Amino acid sequence: MNKAIIFLLLVSIYSNVFSQAIHEDERYVSETDALVLEKIEQWQNLKFGLLMHWGPYSQWGIVESWSICPEDYGWCQRKKGANPQNYYDYVKEYEGLKKTFNPIKFDPAKWAEAAKNAGMKYMVFTTKHHDGFSMFDSKYTNYKVTDSECAFSSHPKANITKEVFNAFRSNDMWVGAYFSKPDWNHKNYWDPYFPPFDRNVNYDPSLYPEKWKKYTEFTHNQILELLTDYGDVDILWLDGGWVRKRDQQNLDENYAAKFAENKSGNGFIKHRVVDQDIKMDELVAKAREKQPGLIVVDRAVHGKNQNYLTPENRVPEKALPYPWESCIISGGGWSYTPDATYMSGKEGVQMLVDIVAKGGNLLLNIAPSPEGEWQQGAYDLLKEYADWMSINSEAIYNSDILPPYKENNICMTQQENGNAYFFYMAEENEDQIPAEISITSHQPKEGSSITLLGYNKPLKWTKTATGFKVVIPKKLQNKPPCQYVWTIKVSALI
Repeated sequence: MNKAIIFLLLVSIYSNVFSQAIHEDERYVSETDALVLEKIEQWQNLKFGLLMHWGPYSQWGIVESWSICPEDYGWCQRKKGANPQNYYDYVKEYEGLKKTFNPIKFDPAKWAEAAKNAGMKYMVFTTKHHDGFSMFDSKYTNYKVTDSECAFSSHPKANITKEVFNAFRSNDMWVGAYFSKPDWNHKNYWDPYFPPFDRNVNYDPSLYPEKWKKYTEFTHNQILELLTDYGDVDILWLDGGWVRKRDQQNLDENYAAKFAENKSGNGFIKHRVVDQDIKMDELVAKAREKQPGLIVVDRAVHGKNQNYLTPENRVPEKALPYPWESCIISGGGWSYTPDATYMSGKEGVQMLVDIVAKGGNLLLNIAPSPEGEWQQGAYDLLKEYADWMSINSEAIYNSDILPPYKENNICMTQQENGNAYFFYMAEENEDQIPAEISITSHQPKEGSSITLLGYNKPLKWTKTATGFKVVIPKKLQNKPPCQYVWTIKVSALI
């Protein structure tokens, strides 16, 4: 066997290992805490939430944190500042954005009202991203919004996280704290003595155990601050899945996968795999002493501390056998993008319906501006949701999967009381309800009531070989009660 064949065989083996590792991340370990299980079930009934990425980086209109990470990816490119060609000059200027961050138009009550009207039931806010800037009044760092060097620190609403949490709670919404486990500003994560190599800690924790212990304590302390001083918190949403405990098999397999990626011509090995045991089991136990029943989402880390999974910027093709939430950008990027183009109302509503029919939740990201405002496009999109949900929300909240969950362009859900809902998703340029809607996967019971949400008269229907056909009156076809998705309600199925 020649060297070329041997090399291709090795690449194939390592690539398969990498593929298996990805699929293993989709496994789910069920929670055993009764209070948490109850909370997860309640969360699954909420269906629709808001995510917000915000920090001083919004002043440059760039991706959150990643431009200070020395990895060669598109989202890490440095294009702002006086000298972006020099990494260290750039980082210094990036961190200096703290001094000019001054969102004087910050009005979280306005955001909360718009979110509530849109039908959102919970909110997750970035209390700290990977760059380490705390959007709360932490006593464990000076790199924070309330530090005297920050322009916003003297404002009455300077403790931004507290203001956001209070505003959304006041609108009967759950509160979630996004928190980054890596902190690229902290001296015990990126030690100034060593250059940063990639997204990971820039030293070997096994060689400097006291340094890593201090970082672990710092992380625990900041999280416990959020769970002690900021009222009821329902979700702890942890990011930075590479900060995790790894055994030797993890390390060997991930090295093999990175070797395969490198040899396949996809560039240099962009980041290492490092054992970064942050003592998650201990942290979660302490967190739930502060907030009993707390949902913990240790993203992308297989195990019992990942209470639900979070497909990022994608919707799974089929229903998943565990609690999950698609986190999706509504417009621009995760962070503030000047002149961002937002998804259309049709895209947004149909995405929500598709996700809910598959048993998931939608966490929709909106990024505030450097002044502390949402763009008009965000408000316009939420108004589209509000108009649709005012007619159709009974088919969304508290619903369960109704197999096969989708038939052509018709999604479906069911309620515990026996009601079934069939969502007709309008095709491109289709603004009228068709004269007839046929469903082949289910049949109503004899005497069932069939209606269209938003229309108070029963509809005529007939059984077919395996399903049923609904007749839509002419005036209803021409003047439907809502746009984008029309919902047929069946009182009982066979």
